[in-house]
Amino acid sequence: MSCSIKRTSSTSYRSGGGVCGGGSGRNSSVSCRQYASSVIGGGSYGGGACSIGYGGGMSAGSLAGGFGGGLGGGFGGGLGGGFGGGFAGGFGAGGDILLSGNEKVTMQNLNDRLAAYLDKVRRLEEENAQLEHHIREWYRKQAPSVSKDYTSYYQTIEQLQNQIISATVDNNRLLLDIDNSKMTADDFRMKYENELVIRQTVEADISGLRNLLDDLTRTRSSLESELESLKDELIALKRNHEEEMRQLQSQTGGDVSVEVNAAPGEDLTKTLNDLRNEYEQIIEKNRREVEQWYEVKIEEVNRQVTSSSQDIQTSSHQLTELRREMQNLEIELQAQLSTKNSLENSLAETESRYGCLLQQIQGQINSINSEEEWLASIRCEMESQNQEYKMLLGIKTRLEQEIAQYRALLQ
Repeated sequence: MSCSIKRTSSTSYRSGGGVCGGGSGRNSSVSCRQYASSVIGGGSYGGGACSIGYGGGMSAGSLAGGFGGGLGGGFGGGLGGGFGGGFAGGFGAGGDILLSGNEKVTMQNLNDRLAAYLDKVRRLEEENAQLEHHIREWYRKQAPSVSKDYTSYYQTIEQLQNQIISATVDNNRLLLDIDNSKMTADDFRMKYENELVIRQTVEADISGLRNLLDDLTRTRSSLESELESLKDELIALKRNHEEEMRQLQSQTGGDVSVEVNAAPGEDLTKTLNDLRNEYEQIIEKNRREVEQWYEVKIEEVNRQVTSSSQDIQTSSHQLTELRREMQNLEIELQAQLSTKNSLENSLAETESRYGCLLQQIQGQINSINSEEEWLASIRCEMESQNQEYKMLLGIKTRLEQEIAQYRALLQ
């Protein structure tokens, strides 16, 4: 029940020797009309304010000779009802008067108003009980019969978190494998570069040996040409020698015979033969030396070429193996990269899917929390209405007690 609270100032009326003051109170939806004071004999009577929310007690200023000697010159009273309601009245000193018919009518009117107020309180109690019944019915229909069990959601969330952690661990392991593969590829690349440098060095050596072979070939050709020229020269010398021999024989031939007593001359044939033999020996010696030197050089060059060819074959084989291994590593690296991309895509899909699930679960939890807050607000409202109901019951009890005291005083 809503109450509007305002304060009203007390009003007092003086007439003759008596005083009656209207009591102050808190006004609500139930308002009481202020009755005008009526002058009886030497006293006056003023009606008080009737309100819900404040009420005074019953106090007697003076009762002369018990209650039968007469009431004081003034009677001030107020009916204060509501959250703290009650009657507030005072008997003050004054002339000795008795209650007249108007006062009885006034008291009857007050009693009727009090009965109407009690009926209203009873009607409010019934409405409150009806409202509580409706709230209980709504609670029974809307509220779940048993509390929801979110253990399955917690288990699902824990499983999803474990899956995310395992996927993260797998991803990190793949990243580590990729780093190891990159390091291995870098090592093989360095080995390849070193082998390439060695190959280039060997090729440079082979080029140098080929140049040397060309030089030796040219030297051999020059020596062969020199040998041919020497042979031609030897043939020419032989031919000249034969011609000279024939000329000498022709000169020494004939029928003239001259005998002189002179010392015998040298044998030219023998001299020429000696010269020829000497030249032939020199030529043969030079030829053998040249052939030996040529054979030695050829053997040396052949050995160098053979060793260089073997080194080239070994380097080519190693280079082929390194290229094959590098191709295998590149293929494995591409496979690892594709696996990484697929795992990253699957991880992103898993995270998005489980993120949606978590958002749905969080939305359900938020809706449940909002329902709990709404139920808590309803519970608070019910508690406030229950407190208001208890206050109204207290007011009713106090009003009944004050009415009983008031009737006892009137009697």
